[in-house]
Amino acid sequence: MKIISFAFILIIAAVVVGMIGCERIEQVVKPATQTKDLGEEIAIGVVSPQTGNLGPGEFGPGALVMENGFNMALEEINQSHLLGDTSLKFIIKDDMSTIEGAVEAFNELIHQDKVSIILGVWTSHVAKSVFPIAQTNGVVAFSPVVVASGLAEVGEFIFRASHSTDVLIPEGVRVTQEKLGFQRVATIADTVDFASRSSNEVHRKVFAENGVEVLIMETFETGDTDFSTQLTRIKEVEPDAIFVSAQQIEVIQILTQGRKLGISADIPFISHVLSIDEIRSAGDAAEGAITYTSWVSTADTPGNQAFVQNYSEKYGMEPSVWAAQSYAAVYILAEAIRNTQPTDSEAIATALAETKNFDTILGKFSFNSNGDAIYDPIVLIVKDGKLEVFE
Repeated sequence: MKIISFAFILIIAAVVVGMIGCERIEQVVKPATQTKDLGEEIAIGVVSPQTGNLGPGEFGPGALVMENGFNMALEEINQSHLLGDTSLKFIIKDDMSTIEGAVEAFNELIHQDKVSIILGVWTSHVAKSVFPIAQTNGVVAFSPVVVASGLAEVGEFIFRASHSTDVLIPEGVRVTQEKLGFQRVATIADTVDFASRSSNEVHRKVFAENGVEVLIMETFETGDTDFSTQLTRIKEVEPDAIFVSAQQIEVIQILTQGRKLGISADIPFISHVLSIDEIRSAGDAAEGAITYTSWVSTADTPGNQAFVQNYSEKYGMEPSVWAAQSYAAVYILAEAIRNTQPTDSEAIATALAETKNFDTILGKFSFNSNGDAIYDPIVLIVKDGKLEVFE
């Protein structure tokens, strides 16, 4: 923490009066990177994989849905004059689906474009490398989709709109075990991808706490395409359920190959990485799969049905949870900007940390003291190619 003048300390103290007890707010004392007066345009960096294996391709739209959600929210906010005479604009960088590309994009946005805020990054694997860059430079980094536990704990400038695995998995296991009554399960997990490793670790901890026997633990590496050996071994032990810790492309392949190998439809695949995008790609193989997630298209949360209709009309496909979280994130950020002046990184981080029970399409949204999201998770099942609440 850099040493600051006594006078500046008094100013900060005045700003945060009444905020004592909130660790995040007390921590935000880094110098501003960018200051904009009301009536001007606020530049927001966006880092997303537009190319490479995480972008649009054979297995669906990929990270494009995150950009779609961002862009739709930005257009609505600017057109509605939600921020008065202030407007928002994006400076978008392609991370090319690599950590190296994301690191370069963050450094360009921070040091060349001088942004105060960066939205995006598609995977926890990337976030683990770039969030510290934002924190060190006093720039707000806000991801709508990364889930690995501990990511937002990097520092007071880091936030996310998704639930962490520490929230999703215990609740998901509780609900599914209660309804399915499983006692003997199998797991298959990516040993390279950070989010998948985190997911697998949390699963194993929760299983142990709930008396669930893990019959077999299969693994693979990011980029593998043939899962027949692992799935055959899983089929042979006849588990009650199969828990998958993987990214979207591998989840699609595991579902498809598992059903082709004859794993009974009575044995559900369960994963927190499953949205309508993956279901469309997996087709009939996704039927009966279960996911614990953060949003469903049929929810009656404020503005949700309008969002689903407008997104579907604009992009020609139903929005996924990743699009919904991205859309909500821009509105959450806009609310923080609306509630602060000046709009430098320090002030925005403070305003984000103060977000409590803000109405979004995800439901009532708050941040905890680590910058992690607080709202209700949900468990869904695939029926007739659609995601429905698992009841």
